[in-house]
Amino acid sequence: MEYLEHGLNLFAGTLKLVLEAISLLCILVGLLTTWQVVFGQNRRLQASSSEVANVRLNFGRWLSLALEFQLGADIVNTTVAPTFEALLKLGAIALIRTFLNFFLTKELSAEMAVGEQSRKSLSTTPRNDA
Repeated sequence: MEYLEHGLNLFAGTLKLVLEAISLLCILVGLLTTWQVVFGQNRRLQASSSEVANVRLNFGRWLSLALEFQLGADIVNTTVAPTFEALLKLGAIALIRTFLNFFLTKELSAEMAVGEQSRKSLSTTPRNDA
């Protein structure tokens, strides 16, 4: 029985490490793709609000994904040693991350809606090519 418990602890520790590594990788990829969006656009000194929104949306998506993997790592960590203190810690972390993710998703949705409206208004604006 001890071998099984030790194996489970080893597996959970490895899985936690993998989930945390994936989370960090998501943040790194988000940073790199955001960097590409920033420097891939025209290098004007003043960025328009739609360009800034595009940058925020890009990085926000990756941060949201990273938060999900972090929460998964915390859940795995707690399943191995489910003490009352560990469960309280997990509940607090899950609550904080859920709020962060909720408001991040809400902000991303608002930014996407504004971007969609501005694209529609640009496509319906008549041009004066006289």
